Amino acid sequence: MNQSWAISYNWMTAADLELLADIDRSEHINKVYVQSGDELIVRKVDWQVPDWLEDGEGEHSLYHIKSFCSEHLDYSAFMLGAFIRDSLAGAGLMRPNIQLKMAQLAFLHVSSGSRRLGMASQLTMELIAKAEEQGAKQIYVSATPSESAVGFYLSHGFEPTSDPIPELLSLEPEDIHMIKQL
Repeated sequence: MNQSWAISYNWMTAADLELLADIDRSEHINKVYVQSGDELIVRKVDWQVPDWLEDGEGEHSLYHIKSFCSEHLDYSAFMLGAFIRDSLAGAGLMRPNIQLKMAQLAFLHVSSGSRRLGMASQLTMELIAKAEEQGAKQIYVSATPSESAVGFYLSHGFEPTSDPIPELLSLEPEDIHMIKQL
């Protein structure tokens, strides 16, 4: 691929959270998964996921996502950003020690126009490496049930778990709960 720009990766702090507005999370989803124990069942859908909502404080608002990341950063999470030129094109956040020797990949988004460039993989690998340095033996993720998100995690060694963390399951009951062994 001929690229006239480069992707750079930088650790982020709470002061950088305003940059999350640069990420366009929109996508069209044709298939989703439903989890039954450790089995995945595919369902056809026709969903249009919009970009972050700029107004309000709801679940898909910029306010909510910045608050979510800020709260996790306040409790020892670490966040990595992928930048194209000076714009944030993707970001991931790892929350260490959600259980003994288990970290949680709590946030991973790549902007719509920047997907399929390897950013999500690089963010994930670097976040996992840092979690492993801190003693993690497992990584937990509750993935958006879209075919693309679940397929991404499956291709990176995550497996559906029939024993999800109850608190995370109650927060995201529609998500696909997965664990990667390190």
